Amino acid sequence: MKQSGVYFLFGTSDQTGDPVVYIGQAGARKNGEGILNRLQKHKRNPDKDYWTEAVVFTTSNNSFGPTEISYLENRFCNLALAAKRYEVKNGNDSTSGNITEEKESELEEFIDYAKLIMGTLGHKIFIPFTKSEPAGADNPKDFASVIPDIEFFLSRTIKQYNISVNTQAKQTAEGFVVLAGSIISPEDDNTIQPGVKEKRKNASINDCHILQEDVLFSSPSSAAMFVIGKSANGWTSWKTKYGKTLHDLEDKE
Repeated sequence: MKQSGVYFLFGTSDQTGDPVVYIGQAGARKNGEGILNRLQKHKRNPDKDYWTEAVVFTTSNNSFGPTEISYLENRFCNLALAAKRYEVKNGNDSTSGNITEEKESELEEFIDYAKLIMGTLGHKIFIPFTKSEPAGADNPKDFASVIPDIEFFLSRTIKQYNISVNTQAKQTAEGFVVLAGSIISPEDDNTIQPGVKEKRKNASINDCHILQEDVLFSSPSSAAMFVIGKSANGWTSWKTKYGKTLHDLEDKE
């Protein structure tokens, strides 16, 4: 823990209840201060008191220098941002530094191992919501595996605002995902669940009511309510491009 390396601070947002992560780097100094010293400083920092778990990656021989840990921090941050599963708390953009092609290949192999270990620890920080996962002992066959990779659509006219809600979604092994690029109703009412209302409040939606990120829901109905802002039955609201509802497909199976 006194060596150089990269670390992840995991926690939960008090405002949204969503998972958050801070990704940092620490270099070993002559006085022996490395990762451990950095984690102790974070623990004393009131702005970073949200974290409850730390995951650290280093080497057996303390071979990482400043260039290597900067590259790893940058790559891990970009991978986490691309997956859009955790709120990444890093304030400043990290730099990848200048490394040789040979060193890059070595570090990318290290990243692949780190991704595998992180998933084993239960943190799917690098896995996008819509990535398909095979059925197995840890992922038993469910409706998502029966109907893999089918896109569903929901269209509705909001007369009050003279706009048309046009939304795409996918059923995955973890739930129902409303996809970025979907047009969302600008308003909601009290017929939707508080959790759905909170997700509407915190989701990234631009001035044209277009969703800027994938959003995961535990059920098709909560996803439908998120989209139209009113109570809805997701099993009949979501349809394939051929007009089949989720209910139709389930009955068929």
